[in-house]
Amino acid sequence: MFKHILIPTDGSDLSRKAILYGVQLAKEAGAKVTGLTVAEPYHAANMDTVLIPVDVEDYDEQSRLLSERAIEHVKMAAQAAGVQCETIREIHDQPYRAIIDVAHERGCDLIVMASHGRRGISALLLGSETTKVLTHSTIPVLVYR
Repeated sequence: MFKHILIPTDGSDLSRKAILYGVQLAKEAGAKVTGLTVAEPYHAANMDTVLIPVDVEDYDEQSRLLSERAIEHVKMAAQAAGVQCETIREIHDQPYRAIIDVAHERGCDLIVMASHGRRGISALLLGSETTKVLTHSTIPVLVYR
């Protein structure tokens, strides 16, 4: 069965449900989990020719706080289930690539992730990270829906 499960999260409601499922699966398999959040690097926002200034330090702080909140769910679920857990925060332009890279680097043999996450404009900009992971990963992916 599985020995090391990667659980990427963006903090969405469905992602939190996928965390619980992934941790329970790890408990039943005697596996450890790695929780992962992927933050996008700072980019100056612009709309056509108008630049919208956003302070880099403010962006980094807000991004870090959102990542910490999201990853805390993995820590709490693993602790409650008695499952060994480590957490990682990556900064990458392509979240799906970071997910696959971390899975390979950490020797994960399964990725458990939600079928979709963030909604609204950010979802439109990111596209479906789950679909990209499914398309490009050589490691099995379990999609929680």
